[in-house]
Amino acid sequence: MDLITAAFIMGFAGSFHCVGMCGPIAFALPLNRTNNLTKTIGILFYNFGRISTYVLLGTLLGLFGTGLKLAGVLQYVSITIGILIILSVLLPRILKKVKFTSTLYLKFNNWVKNKLGKYLTKKSNSSLLILGLLNGLLPCGLVWVAMVGSVAYGSISSGALFMLFFGLGTLPMLFALPYFSSSISATIRNKMTKAIPYVMVLFGILFILRGMNLDIPYISPPLSEDGTEVKSCCHH
Repeated sequence: MDLITAAFIMGFAGSFHCVGMCGPIAFALPLNRTNNLTKTIGILFYNFGRISTYVLLGTLLGLFGTGLKLAGVLQYVSITIGILIILSVLLPRILKKVKFTSTLYLKFNNWVKNKLGKYLTKKSNSSLLILGLLNGLLPCGLVWVAMVGSVAYGSISSGALFMLFFGLGTLPMLFALPYFSSSISATIRNKMTKAIPYVMVLFGILFILRGMNLDIPYISPPLSEDGTEVKSCCHH
């Protein structure tokens, strides 16, 4: 599975998780509901901001991935990423006990939440854009998995591209949420989130296969010593 397909499917499948986690924010967006056009434009501003943050994070992590590629360990990092993703699903109780105690992290997280609260009261497209930018910084397991996954491709452009298409994959669901907020009950949201562990395990397996250098087109392509995919003219 190539980078774009993997990222988009991860975003689309994982967007059901967004219904439960980011749904309250999407439902509370200060949209201009005068007509469908103004409402649609506002939702687009919000999602443009959100995806822009993802791309920025992917760019930074892609830079980190470049360093790993130069160190010749990217292949092993991909396997490690896959194992960690699967463990996060199989050992949720253990992970729940792990808490972020960094003062800097807590201050930043509180700053993001305070800003979100502030801009949720302002009805303008610029506020919606800022809300999207801030939303991309909120702690979210699914986004973290995508961010870590963007490292595995070993370049700045690939990291940015991975997060771009991950964000585009989440777009259909998060675009629809503000429209159908009244018809999506808490029960439906809970049922949707139950599919997420299966999605995460699937991508954990894909990252492991990618790092195992099995010469399977798209899924486990042949890799050079630095972890870069070797292009072959023999696969069609």
